Amino acid sequence: MNKLLYRPLGMLFGVLGGLAANAVFERVWKLISGREEVPAPTQKDRGWGEVLLAASVQGAIFGLVKAAVDRGGATGYDKLTGQWPGDTAKHDSD
Repeated sequence: MNKLLYRPLGMLFGVLGGLAANAVFERVWKLISGREEVPAPTQKDRGWGEVLLAASVQGAIFGLVKAAVDRGGATGYDKLTGQWPGDTAKHDSD
């Protein structure tokens, strides 16, 4: 039941996190490359290195922001309801 109640919030957090990640990526890319425009894989005038670097940086930023938003949302939900919305199973490293 907790996962069902959390699902709409998780979706909202995901959308907001995606918007935030995109804004962060665009700023980081400008700092790295000195260019406003992010290279598209199909742009002929952009090299492989630049395109792959942009994709790698973008993936890392999106992954980091998604994990932070998901974790923050779950933590906030837990504080408000007293119930963790995700997996609570023990892992080998615990």
